[in-house]
Amino acid sequence: MNTADTGFLPPRPDARQPSEEDPWARAAPLVRAAQTGDALALNDLLDLLTPYVSRLCRPIALADSPDAVQESLIAVFQGLPKLREPRALYAWVRTITVREAVRVARRAEHETPVGELADLPSVHSPELAADVRDVLRRLSTEHRAVLVLRELEGLDERSAGRLLNISCGTVKSRLHRARHSFRKAWAR
Repeated sequence: MNTADTGFLPPRPDARQPSEEDPWARAAPLVRAAQTGDALALNDLLDLLTPYVSRLCRPIALADSPDAVQESLIAVFQGLPKLREPRALYAWVRTITVREAVRVARRAEHETPVGELADLPSVHSPELAADVRDVLRRLSTEHRAVLVLRELEGLDERSAGRLLNISCGTVKSRLHRARHSFRKAWAR
């Protein structure tokens, strides 16, 4: 099964079909119009960004992804007037979204009693996407964030480290542990 079939990958210009519209090219004029206060452009930008933000939040914040999506979109639209280069929208949104998803997931971990973790379903479900979500649920927030940025977003260790405010070595270490934990949980 192609990893894009799991619903975790954002749209990428290099992976699109020739007949599909490039969301990156469509975003720049919307950003400029939204920065001037155009309500219709804000609405169109929200429609354009919500699926991307959701795909990033889902594997990091898990059950709390709706909260992470909402927090991310609020932060994006509050910071939109300060965005200088509209063509950098998706990288800027990715940065905000990952930080918000990690923050929401950490907050949820502190609020989740340890006894509830034993109630996680088995990885032997009929759907691959459900299995992947279950295995991701067993990983720490930090490990999920590194895996999403490296494996799903395709960022290198240095870029992921800048986004998460950690060193490149820490990214490599977390990535190694996350992959090991993922394989171990997947084999069960």
